[in-house]
Amino acid sequence: MTYKRWSMSARYLVLGLLILLALLGLWYIRSVLKPLIVAAFIAYLISPAASYLTQHTKLSRRASVNIVYVISILLIIGAPASMTSLFFDEFQQIISDILDLIDQLISWLIKPHAFGGLYIDFGQLANQLAQFRTTFLSSLSENALHLLEQTSLGALWILVVMVVVYYLLAEWANLREQMIAFFPADFRQELEELYQRVRAIWMDYLRGQILLMFIVGVVFTIAWTILGIPGALVLGVIAGFFTLVPDVGPFLAAVLAAGVALLEGSSWWPSLPHVIMAVIAMAVYIFLIMIKNFWLRPFIMGRSVHMPEALVFIFIVMATVLWGILGALLVIPVAASLAVIFDYLRRRALGMAPFPDPLPETKTEITAGRSKVRPPHKREKK
Repeated sequence: MTYKRWSMSARYLVLGLLILLALLGLWYIRSVLKPLIVAAFIAYLISPAASYLTQHTKLSRRASVNIVYVISILLIIGAPASMTSLFFDEFQQIISDILDLIDQLISWLIKPHAFGGLYIDFGQLANQLAQFRTTFLSSLSENALHLLEQTSLGALWILVVMVVVYYLLAEWANLREQMIAFFPADFRQELEELYQRVRAIWMDYLRGQILLMFIVGVVFTIAWTILGIPGALVLGVIAGFFTLVPDVGPFLAAVLAAGVALLEGSSWWPSLPHVIMAVIAMAVYIFLIMIKNFWLRPFIMGRSVHMPEALVFIFIVMATVLWGILGALLVIPVAASLAVIFDYLRRRALGMAPFPDPLPETKTEITAGRSKVRPPHKREKK
């Protein structure tokens, strides 16, 4: 049976309606997109390990994914548990010091104090502080149902993220081939090359993030060691790891270091007041984090994705204001990917070659839903 081909205007109309429906669907489910984006980002982070096992061992892709997935889950669950047991005594000491500090503060506030001949009574503030502590402890049982509801919802999203991560790790190659096979055969080769270029941006961004985490971890370890803050190595490692979360992560690591300095003081200058030591730790953090935010991160990320450092800094600030931590984390590779896609569309619209230069590595050509590798110099130019 011979079917009549749709007219060009009908095809454009249907395509426009499909795009509009897809955008409306994404807008409708926008509240649940964040966990899916987080899952995709986690899969992107651990996917190189699965690819490495597949390429350098005789394991299949599914077996490599299973090994990497199980190891990742064990690390996520086991690392906090092992650190808790390792630093259990330190945690107990810190909790005890915090309680003593609160008791001392309440005792100091109860008594009237003279400032320049003027006596000020902080007794009401002390009572409010003690009442807050008592009220908070007593309200835990009343809020248990609400806490259980929030915890259950969070556990459900964690389960969804874990399932999506495994699915993307195991099936991404098939999903990619299906998406490319959705287009006419004449365009599949250049779409595969477009995918490889976008993938190269994300891999370079991942390498830049790892380098940035390493540098920040080493620098903060050296800084806390020089200041004599106990646990400098652990605090430095935490600072480097938390760098993955822009701005908020290093700030939390610095607050942790300042808290340790406030409670334990300095091993090099034991006579220095703990409060002064905490202030010095925060001042060092502000100085180092300014260097990292204004120079180091834009430099490393700009070199990784081939973008000007000033533009990287502007994008990070704008994304943090508009979309929060997740936006700041993803804005650079997303912007670089959109630039590559826009350049491809511009060149095709103007009748030019789809790409300015060939990729240095081998290309992958899609033929009948299967992939085969061809050297770049044998690729026909469209």
